Amino acid sequence: MKKTFFISTAIDYPSEKPHLGHALEKIQADVLARHKRIQRFEVHFSIGTDEHGLKIQKRAQEKGKLPQEFVDEMSKYFKDLWKIFNISNDDFIRTTEKRHEKTVINVFKKIYEKSDIYKGKYKGLYCVDCETYYLAKDLKGDLCPVHHQPVKALEEDTYFFKMGKYQKQLLKHIKNNENFIVPKGRRNEILNRLKEPLQDLSISREAVEWGIPLPIDKKFTFFVWVDALTNYLSTINYPHKEFKKFWPADIHIIGKDILWHHAVIWVSLLLSLELPLPKKIFAHGFITAGGQKMSKSLGNVIDPRELVKKYGVDAVRYFLLREFSSVEDGDFTYEKFEARYNADLANGLGNLVQRTIGMIDKYFSGQMPWLDIELKKSAKAKKESKKPLKNISKIGKKIDELKFDEALKEIWQLIASADIYINENKPWLLVKENPKKLEKVLSNLRNYLLDIAWFLTPFMPETAKSIKEVFEGRKIKSISPLFPRIS
Repeated sequence: MKKTFFISTAIDYPSEKPHLGHALEKIQADVLARHKRIQRFEVHFSIGTDEHGLKIQKRAQEKGKLPQEFVDEMSKYFKDLWKIFNISNDDFIRTTEKRHEKTVINVFKKIYEKSDIYKGKYKGLYCVDCETYYLAKDLKGDLCPVHHQPVKALEEDTYFFKMGKYQKQLLKHIKNNENFIVPKGRRNEILNRLKEPLQDLSISREAVEWGIPLPIDKKFTFFVWVDALTNYLSTINYPHKEFKKFWPADIHIIGKDILWHHAVIWVSLLLSLELPLPKKIFAHGFITAGGQKMSKSLGNVIDPRELVKKYGVDAVRYFLLREFSSVEDGDFTYEKFEARYNADLANGLGNLVQRTIGMIDKYFSGQMPWLDIELKKSAKAKKESKKPLKNISKIGKKIDELKFDEALKEIWQLIASADIYINENKPWLLVKENPKKLEKVLSNLRNYLLDIAWFLTPFMPETAKSIKEVFEGRKIKSISPLFPRIS
């Protein structure tokens, strides 16, 4: 029986079209999913859109559309973008789907039956942009700490979830499982916040029509975060066969701004349901522009489609994975992008591929020679051709640790080694002085490139495929430069 691996990303809020920050998380998760499939895991990789709530309701009204019409249109933008980026998700879950609504109601009923729900009055502060309740001490001045927008004072009847009941259990789990929340700095942030008594959670809204109605009181709809977080169960058909196969999730990959919702609200709900907890919650940093998180209101949004159109999908995937640490914020500029593109892709990988094709074409008319039996058996030849394979465990470990920048650095060291190998062996001299050695050198070089392509598969699938198509047969195919230099 195959081992399973369940990867999820946060589902996106489609009040606006997706920007580059949305793409980062999906690409990170995609690398891990592809890597696990290579390791022969049966993977369930879920993404989607979070389509209810006050913000969506208001945006639809502004556009003169019904909420369902609006989210149908916006969700398609996200779905289409992930196809452009070669995201290999197994499911795209929408919170307006019947299968999801059914799961939300099922989850609520189980929590209600445990007497973990009660009616009361909520009085506090609410940010419409992130659909989150805040205490005064959490604000930056009088602004939302995430969106830097004024919060709204709110007083209304509501149903509460007894989240405070699970504080001790939650704290114990986080303290006893060092890698439950990564990176460590974010884990410490949660632990510090949990030093204060944990407030019960308002799980319903009376003034929001666009949502799933509470089964016990149809005047109310579910608070959008309770609705959204349940997608991790609806995507695997809780509580049925597929759920039993894939749960607990191996990793939730999310942005640092929604860590509290996942590490505290979601985990508390799971504790109430008496379900196993996710094995890991990974909170990545932001892509900033001009030092600030991308947002339409700040006018600093970078359209990922335009980047792909100009530079190619794998160039964008490479830059986002290589330029920034997966746990820190990284500032995007076109100058940084083009410098990295030229240095690593055009002059590095692309040049090595073209150089190798050129030598095989020039010295062997594009036809790889069959090496004689003695050369194939020689220990030295075997050692040379298998050099890159020593890096398999190191690169794989870096991917498992979500250190994508470090994994790519290892791969680019192989590219640099291949360039050194060419310069040390000087094929342009061997063609006259030692043709047999030339055969060996170019054969080793071709094997190097096939190994590099194999390593690149999770990161740059189209590029890896192109390299394999060039070098896998005896007849070497000429191709246009993979990454034309930007002048």
